Amino acid sequence: MHPKNPWRKILEALSSLKLTLACLGLLMALTVICTLAQVPLGTHLAVDRTIRTFLVWWHPEGSAFKFPVFPGGGLIGSLLFINLALAQFLRLEWSRRKLGLWIAHLGLALLFLGEFATAFFQVESHMPIEIGQTRDFTEDYRQQELAVAAEVDTEHSAVTAIPETVLKKSEEISHPSLPFKLRIKRFYPNASLNVRQPSDPPPEATGGIGSNLTVLPAPLATGDDQQNAAAVLFEAVGSGQSLGSFWVSNALGAPQGFMVEGRNYQFSLRPRRYYLPFSLTLKEFHHDRYAGTDIPKNFSSLVRLSDPGHGEDRDALISMNNPLRYGGKAFYQSSFGKNDTLSVFQVIQNPGWLIPYLSCILVSLGMLIHFGLKLASTLGGSR
Repeated sequence: MHPKNPWRKILEALSSLKLTLACLGLLMALTVICTLAQVPLGTHLAVDRTIRTFLVWWHPEGSAFKFPVFPGGGLIGSLLFINLALAQFLRLEWSRRKLGLWIAHLGLALLFLGEFATAFFQVESHMPIEIGQTRDFTEDYRQQELAVAAEVDTEHSAVTAIPETVLKKSEEISHPSLPFKLRIKRFYPNASLNVRQPSDPPPEATGGIGSNLTVLPAPLATGDDQQNAAAVLFEAVGSGQSLGSFWVSNALGAPQGFMVEGRNYQFSLRPRRYYLPFSLTLKEFHHDRYAGTDIPKNFSSLVRLSDPGHGEDRDALISMNNPLRYGGKAFYQSSFGKNDTLSVFQVIQNPGWLIPYLSCILVSLGMLIHFGLKLASTLGGSR
C-alpha cells in the first residue's frame, strides 16, 4: 500500500467531520464568551473583540502586553468555511440524489460570506432630525473627526474634516485648504475634563477654553447608552510660527478658533459625518401609546425624500420594523426626543444584507430537495 500524499492528508483533515464539529463547538463557546463580555465592554466592543477578530486577546491590568486566549470568530469562521467548501468537493458525490446537500452546503457557505461582508463593509450611523429640519448627512457616534471651519461669509463656512484614524497617528497634518499645519500632540479616545486648580501643573494648551482645563485619559465607556468624551491636543503652525495649542473635545459645546490672514477659523471635535447624495426632511412624527398608559405602542416619521440627481421627490413613512431603503442604506426608526419633535434614525449601509436571506432560502431548498428525494426513493422501493 502506497503512503498517502501529504497534501492529501492535509485536505482530508481540513474537510473532516471532526473539524466541522470542533468549529461548531468553538462557535458556541465564543457566543457565550461574547455574551458575558457585553456586561463589562458593551455590545459593540464585545462583538469587535470576540466575533469580528481572528484572536481573542487578554490584556492584564497594568501590563503593556496582551496574550491570545481563544480563537476569534474570524478564525473559526474561516476554518469552517474552508471545511465546508472542501467537504463539498471531496466528500460529496456528483449525483442527482446529492443535489439537495450541494445546495444546502452552498447556502451555509454564503452565510459565512455574509458575516464577513457585514464585518468588513457594514457602516452604522445615526441621523437625528427635528420636525421641519433637512439633513443630508449621518453621524457615527463611535468615531470622531476634527472639523476645521473657515468662515466664507456670515452664513457659510468651508469645513475640512480630519478623521479619528489620522488623529491617532499623532503626526503633522497639512491640507491645501488650510494656510497652517496641525501638529497632533495627544489624542484620548475618552478623557476626563476638569477645571484647573492652583496646584495643577502648567497647562498644555495656550489658547481657547482648554487652557483652563486639566485633561487626563479615561477608560473607554462601555455602556450602549454611553458616549466617550474624546479629546485631542494640537498645535497650529503657520508661516513658521506657532498660532497656539488647543485642547478640543466633543464634550465642549462651543468651538474654539483664531484669525489667520483675515479669516476666522474654528475647531470642534464632532461625530464623524457621512454625507449623502440626497436629503431627508422630517415633516411629521407620531408617538402612539397604549390607551391609558405611557407605554409606547408605535412611533413613526413622515419624511420627504429629495434626490434631484435621480428625479426623486416623494414622501416616505419610516416606522418600527418598516425602514426606508434608499441609496444602498436602510433608515430605521430608532429613537425620539424633545417632546416628540426630534426623531432619530439608525442608518445601516451593508452591501451584503441580502446574503443571509439568500443563504436561508438555499439551505431550506436544499433540505427540501434532499428529504424529498429520500422520501420518493423510500416510497418507490416499498411498492
